[in-house]
Amino acid sequence: MYNNAYARNYNNVFNQQNMNEQIDYQINQLQQMKRQIENNTQQPAINQTFQLAPTNNHTIRYANTIDDVFKEQVFYDTPFFSKDMSVLWIKTAKGDIKSYELNEIIPKDNKDFEIEYLKSQIEELKGMIKNDTNVTNVVSKQNETNSSGHDETTRNEFKESKSTSISKIPNGKKK
Repeated sequence: MYNNAYARNYNNVFNQQNMNEQIDYQINQLQQMKRQIENNTQQPAINQTFQLAPTNNHTIRYANTIDDVFKEQVFYDTPFFSKDMSVLWIKTAKGDIKSYELNEIIPKDNKDFEIEYLKSQIEELKGMIKNDTNVTNVVSKQNETNSSGHDETTRNEFKESKSTSISKIPNGKKK
């Protein structure tokens, strides 16, 4: 039976058909793999990263109260500002907190300086007026020194009264 030529051809045809089927199956598998690769390149890859250690976070933070600053954990000296920018807290890595009050600096021009100078002069003059009114209310006899003596040319007795209070001498403008 095996020596029959027809049987040999049948086996060769059968083996050839099996090989063709296997090749077709492998071609289908490769085409499926090719489609999967094309689909994966069209969709963005999803990567997820985890931050296990803190970064250099030297940024400014905002806090409502000093209690919020106490709650925050920092690894470097970190400034915290209040929402209205009036208070600054600096928290160190050790947990120490320093508080500062902030005031806005408004730039001044020559007119502002002149106004401040004139206001200070007005206040000084008001103070001088108050001091002068206090001196005029004092009894003048308490501020006088009486002296008496003889005039050497006429040999007459005289009396002299001098005030011991300090008098103000007006200062003229110096140029």
